[in-house]
Amino acid sequence: MVIQQVSSAPRTPASSRPYPMAKPGYGKRSMPGQLPRSADDFALLPARERYIAGFIDHLPDGASMDVKSLAKQLPLYGQQAVGSALRALATAGHLRRVRCLVGEPGQVRWVSRTFWSRTARDNEWWATTGVTPAPTAEVPAPAPLAATAEAPAPVPAASPAPAVPPQRSPAPAAPSPAYLALARLGRADSRLALSAADCAALEALAAEWFARGVDTGYLTQALTAGLPPRVGSPVGFVRRRLTDKIPAHVPAAPAPPAPGAPVHRVMLECTKCGTPGRPEALPDGLCRPCRTPGQGDTAPEAPGGRPSEEDVRTLTAGLRDLLKSP
Repeated sequence: MVIQQVSSAPRTPASSRPYPMAKPGYGKRSMPGQLPRSADDFALLPARERYIAGFIDHLPDGASMDVKSLAKQLPLYGQQAVGSALRALATAGHLRRVRCLVGEPGQVRWVSRTFWSRTARDNEWWATTGVTPAPTAEVPAPAPLAATAEAPAPVPAASPAPAVPPQRSPAPAAPSPAYLALARLGRADSRLALSAADCAALEALAAEWFARGVDTGYLTQALTAGLPPRVGSPVGFVRRRLTDKIPAHVPAAPAPPAPGAPVHRVMLECTKCGTPGRPEALPDGLCRPCRTPGQGDTAPEAPGGRPSEEDVRTLTAGLRDLLKSP
């Protein structure tokens, strides 16, 4: 009898007791958009990480994900080995530790969650997609095409198309705001008079300014301010200023929560030491001290058990971001 192996991860021994679940709001959270389970899951990971990843992947949402609980269920590895495996899985893009501030009327508390993705994700995906959980949706596998021995049905010969009377040519499209702003530069200052071909060549660069929220007046002022006494090549001069002076992209402000609605604030935390921080400060789920080459699992702690100066700066930056949010 042939038994199909669902995953390449070694199977963990069956336990007679159910796996412990975390308190409501804690524990494992599965990310959406994962590929269905296959024999190639975690095939590129080392044996230990593949074993633990296969075990975590089959845990239900809300299962306890702390090192001690996982080590009790994995007889082959202790707490130190499980902790190292979790850090490796975070680096591989399968796991992120998250600290969420959950606010209820008259109550505010921090909640720790572990977000899991069977499909490996890069740092950009974790940072841009966010870690707000959604209902897990498995991506259905494509249905195999049924082979058929029947010959394709003959395609009937197309009847000749009826004669269509000639249509009028469409009206020319209206010029874009970027094109109009460039065309009007010569009226604001004759030293920057551009031809129609020049405006068409620079239209895409000017459109990037409008995409960042500026208007025609701002663009005109930025291009005409501080002109030299003589401009030899207006098109080259304007191209250089459009490239060098492009304003910074300002992200849209998040909509304020409705009155009385619970407030949910999310902050990633280091998979190794638990220090909270912004996503760009925790690539691969690790803070800077934990990513420093040469530091192993037995890195020296700060004197007296107090956090280091780098940890304090990272925590302060994260708390400052939380105070800025609505």
